[in-house]
Amino acid sequence: MAIKSSLVISLEYYGVKGLIALFSMLPRSWGYGATKILALLFYHLVKSRRKITIENLSYAFNDLGVEQIQGLSKEVYIELSKTLTDTLFLLSGRLEIDAIVENREEALAKLALLKSRYQNGFIFMGAHFSNWELPPLFASKHGFPMVVVGREGDNPLIDKEIILPFRSRYGNQTVYKRSAGIAMMRELKSGGAIGVLIDQKVNKANGFLVPFFGRDAFTTNSVAMMKLKSDPVVIPISMPRVSQGMYRLDIGDPVEYRADEVEEDEEKLKQMTQRYNLTLEAIIKEYPAQWFWMHDRWNLRE
Repeated sequence: MAIKSSLVISLEYYGVKGLIALFSMLPRSWGYGATKILALLFYHLVKSRRKITIENLSYAFNDLGVEQIQGLSKEVYIELSKTLTDTLFLLSGRLEIDAIVENREEALAKLALLKSRYQNGFIFMGAHFSNWELPPLFASKHGFPMVVVGREGDNPLIDKEIILPFRSRYGNQTVYKRSAGIAMMRELKSGGAIGVLIDQKVNKANGFLVPFFGRDAFTTNSVAMMKLKSDPVVIPISMPRVSQGMYRLDIGDPVEYRADEVEEDEEKLKQMTQRYNLTLEAIIKEYPAQWFWMHDRWNLRE
């Protein structure tokens, strides 16, 4: 990662601050319209990222025709623009987390049931799907503060002053991937919760090459390792966007699979990791435009 100068860091930070201030005043319809235009410009102008998006969708949904794939690829960018817009409105105080979850009471009941039923800790497992920042915010506001694993950004000022305060608004703690292992195990041993997104590429030392949408992809082994070590409950969680500015919190059934039919530990971990990928696939297939398809997920280079 290239090191940025202090001037660039400051300019980017104040640019984001200005954008948040702007969205604190814009009519909401204008906000969605502006980001949609920018997303479609990005789609047409940045050919390399568009190519990755179309190729990924073509492999995952090989029953769709060329025009359908192209249409879906544009929807991916539009959905991402909505995620950005809602995040800016949340940062500016224009949206409140409880007001945008249509099944709030149902979700609260399910969280309460989980807390009463399990004591060995909780792994809330998700993907870069819809607005992936929202599930841990909602859960922490309602009695499930968690350790959230995130990637360190390339602008430390934006991280420190904007992103980390946003993520910890209701009591969550963010840890970066390079130092996450100890923090996660400590939290689980205390019966607490962690939140982890497992859909991005890792290196060979930290994962397995297992299928994801029918193609091999390097996938983190961390969830499987923690499951075998301390038996926390692994819970798929997502918050699909059901209309503009409104979401549904989906808390899936626990994934209890431990590959008991396999004797070798490494193969156990691999089979468990594959099961987690299949769980994410099912979530993404319901709202395919809401996953981050422009990520080069199936790049096998180390």
